[in-house]
Amino acid sequence: MNWIIASLLILTAFLFMEFVAWFTHKYVMHGFLWVLHKDHHIRDGRRFEWNDVFAIMFALPSFLLIYNGVAAGYDYRFYLGIGIALYGLAYFLFHDVLVHQRIPILGKLSNKYLRATLTAHLDHHKPLAFYNYGFLIAPWKYYREEWSKKLN
Repeated sequence: MNWIIASLLILTAFLFMEFVAWFTHKYVMHGFLWVLHKDHHIRDGRRFEWNDVFAIMFALPSFLLIYNGVAAGYDYRFYLGIGIALYGLAYFLFHDVLVHQRIPILGKLSNKYLRATLTAHLDHHKPLAFYNYGFLIAPWKYYREEWSKKLN
C-alpha cells in the first residue's frame, strides 16, 4: 500500500476515534456503564479506577485490526489499527498524564489549545456538570476564550 493511502487511513482512524470517544463517553460511560465510569469523577488519588477498563475496551479493536492487518500482508486494517492506537496514546498523554496527573511529569502549559481543552475537561468534572464529552477536541467557546486572553 502506498504511503499516502496508509497515512490517510491512519489520520482518518485517529480523527474518527474522537467521535467514537465522545459518543462512548456521553452515551455509554455516562449511560448504562456509569457504574464503571463514576469512580473517575471521584478524584481521590487511586492508582487504578474501574474506568480504566475502558482503555482495554478501546485497545481491543486496535489490537485486532493490527494483528489481522499484519497477517494479511499489512493491508488497510493494519493502518486503521495504528490510527486507533495513536489516538489511544494521545488520549493517555492528554487525559491521564496532563489533565489528571496520574503520572505527574507535565507541568504548566503555555499552549493555548492544550489549556483550552484542559479547561473544558476540568469543567466536565465539576459536580453535576455533565457536558464537554470530547477528549482532544473541546467546544469552540473554550478556544475562543483562551485565544481572547491577553498575553501575560
